[in-house]
This record gives sequence, structure tokens and C-alpha cells, in this order.
Amino acid sequence: MAFSSSSPNRRAIMKSVALPSEHGGWGFLLEPILLGLLVAGTINGVLLALAAFSAFLIHQPFKVAIKDRLKGRRPPRTVWAERFTVGYGLAAGALLLVVALNADRTFFIPLLMALPLLLIQVYFDARNQSRELLPEIGGALALGSIAPAIALLGGWTLEAALVLWVLLACRSVPSILYVRERLKLEHDKPISPYPSLVAHIAAVVVSILLAVSDAAPWLAVLVCGLLLVRSVVGLSRFRKPRQAKHIGMMEMGYGLVTVILIALGYGRGW
Repeated sequence: MAFSSSSPNRRAIMKSVALPSEHGGWGFLLEPILLGLLVAGTINGVLLALAAFSAFLIHQPFKVAIKDRLKGRRPPRTVWAERFTVGYGLAAGALLLVVALNADRTFFIPLLMALPLLLIQVYFDARNQSRELLPEIGGALALGSIAPAIALLGGWTLEAALVLWVLLACRSVPSILYVRERLKLEHDKPISPYPSLVAHIAAVVVSILLAVSDAAPWLAVLVCGLLLVRSVVGLSRFRKPRQAKHIGMMEMGYGLVTVILIALGYGRGW
């Protein structure tokens, strides 16, 4: 068959540009989607979640396309990257349009607030520095805006919806700092546990303040406390050595527990 020798290569190229090469971002996408749908799920919320999923997929092909374009080249990989960028963008735009035509458009507010964070990530992507701390935090915080947007579609007030974003930030920012240091530790590199420790303590304090003011459930404090303990133990000599993929899987588990407990807290008033 004339195309048999080229098909595997084409499939490899398409796969390399169609799907994220770094899997850590999936948790930061799925956590706000799941939290938003658990506390304020609606049909429009589901459509917005699908739009967010499509928009998330834009990142990998767009990153490939913009880097190649800045280098003045356009190999087949770039062509496919551009195609996937347009395809995912059209899907996200169409879903977003359907939601906008059938719901109060205040749900755009947190999404617009997240736009500068996305621009930070685009800037670092173009410079091939997407693994730096600032774009990692910016990307995670930007994805967190999905939860309040879904909550607004479910009839929440803007103030209450934005609290969801704050709680997700209390989970994502300290966790990014922890994982970066934990991976260094597993590779016998020098670390500084203090940024992670301070961030986790700050998250606990913020969650307590929100709970005291009845803006968030007390289970959110429990979650932040558990993450603090995980950070202290994980960066100590008492930790159990683990491979990077196992650390990633455990963080996905912590994220799922975080979302479920916070949603349960809202549902039960805990």
C-alpha cells in the first residue's frame, strides 16, 4: 500500500500535536470542572465544561505552531498543529456561543479575569519556557476560573462563585510548589521546603477565614490541612521514595479528594 510507510509517521506527528505532552495539567483542568458541576451542575454548565475541555486542548498544538512560526519554519508538524488549533478553537467557540445565547452572560466575568494569566502562559510558551514556575502557576489559576463560571451558570452570586476559585488556588499553588521540590528531592537535588510550607500554611489560613465568615465550608479547612501534612511529610526524611509518575498519580488523587470534600461541605453545610 502506497501510504503504509508514511501513515505511522503521520499518526505520530498528529498525536504529538493533538494531545498535551505534559499530563500534569489534566488535574488542574478536571478539578474545577468537577467542582463546578458537583456544586452547581446545569446543562449549560456541562456545555461550558466541554468548551473548556476543547480550549484546554488548544494549548499543545498552539504551542508547537507558535514556536515553529517564530523560528521561521513550517514543516508538516506545524501544519497539523495549526489545523488542530483551529479545530479545537472552533469547537470551543461554538460551545461557548451556545451557552452565551442561553444563559446570563455574567459567567464570562471569571473567564475574562483569567485572560491575563493565559497570556502569561502564551508568552512563556513562545519562549519555550512553559515549565517555569510562573507559567505553571498562571495556567493552573486560569483553569480554576472554570469552576466559578459554571457556578454562575447555576445561579450562584459572583461573590460566592469566586470563593470556589480561591479554594482551588489554595489547592493548586501550594501543590505546584510542593511537587516541584518533591521531584528535585527524588533526584537527589538540593531543595528548599519553605516556599511550599509557607504556601500551604497560607492556604490553611485563607480557608479558615473563609469558613469563619461562612463563605466556604469547614471541610475546605480540613482539605488544606491534609495537603499541608502531605507537604511536610513528602519533603522530609520520613517520605517514601517514589517515581515521578507515582507522585503525579497521587496528586491526581489528592485533587479528587479535595474536590469531593469541598463539594460535600457545600452540600451538607459542613
